[in-house]
Amino acid sequence: MDRYDWTLTIKLNLSILKLSGLWPRDRYKIDPYTTLTALFLLTVFIPNLLSQIIKVFFILDDLTTLAATIYLLLTEILFTVKIFFLMKNMTTLKEAMKLLDTDLFQPKNPEQVAVVQLNLDSWRTIYNSFTMSCVGAIVFLSISPLLDKSGSGKNLPSLSWSPYNTQTSPAYELTYIYQVIGYAYTCMNHVNVDSFIAALNVFIGCQFDILCDNLRHLQPGDDAQESLVKCIKHHKLILKFATICNESFNLAFFVQLLVSATITGLTLFQLSTMVPFTAGFFYFTSYYLASVTQMFQYCWFSNEVHLKSANVPCAAFESDWTDLSLEVKKGLLFFIMRTQKPLHISALNVFHLSLESFVAILKTAWSYYTLLRQAEEE
Repeated sequence: MDRYDWTLTIKLNLSILKLSGLWPRDRYKIDPYTTLTALFLLTVFIPNLLSQIIKVFFILDDLTTLAATIYLLLTEILFTVKIFFLMKNMTTLKEAMKLLDTDLFQPKNPEQVAVVQLNLDSWRTIYNSFTMSCVGAIVFLSISPLLDKSGSGKNLPSLSWSPYNTQTSPAYELTYIYQVIGYAYTCMNHVNVDSFIAALNVFIGCQFDILCDNLRHLQPGDDAQESLVKCIKHHKLILKFATICNESFNLAFFVQLLVSATITGLTLFQLSTMVPFTAGFFYFTSYYLASVTQMFQYCWFSNEVHLKSANVPCAAFESDWTDLSLEVKKGLLFFIMRTQKPLHISALNVFHLSLESFVAILKTAWSYYTLLRQAEEE
């Protein structure tokens, strides 16, 4: 049976990260790739972020304007945190990706390949939906100021501080293009960083599926002991891979949980203030869908890891264990006892990412939205 290529499904995802300077060949070092990445971040992304931070201090007394600015600022801060940990742990993540090519992580039969592909197809569906929402947000963010004739002066895609007059030409046009490029970079790479992290969780879940199938087909015979030892080694390797992935983005998960409800609530508030079927209305609709999808994929695939890891002891019981030798039975019993505690993907080992977390975030976002509506009416 041919070796399974785990990176084939996420090839486009990794290619975009590579083109954006977020996926070097081995690690970040002093070379043209790292230099160009640093140059782009320092000239496009960082100035955009700083200009919005400065602008916030000028609009603290205006709730509506502040809400229209802070949701985008929080998104960029969140993206900054994620790319920091992605770059910081790049060497470790590269080593983790190499574990996928080991023999223990390879599907053993066509049935296992089919199960793995089904999980990866689910990831691809969510990735495509997430990408479409973000592309829609970028497009409508780019054109909505041109179509919005309310107010005086020329509108930019977002409110930000500039050390020069942006109402004159060509300063206005250059600033407009500069902001669009900055937001397009942030948005599309936010999609691909998030989806890459989600894909790591999918890989963990797939490995538990493979392990469970191997345990169910554990048969009496001379090679039963060897098969059980392989299952034990496989389980240890899965835990190692999961620990690397979780620890690489532990703090990023925590920040994600903290700000997701705020971003979603603010976006929903902005959407409620838009005239239906305008460019601004479609922009905030796309942005809202993207923010919900972003958190959903984290919680869904993390929840799948928890459920599939909980299936391991049950899969062992489903094997033909009654006819195994006493020595193998003892080893299997020890393995079952060792796998009683399911695996959790957590944020700072405090909050577990699960469907319950997702529902809690949506409830909190709705509370923020209600609070903002009441404050606006008063």
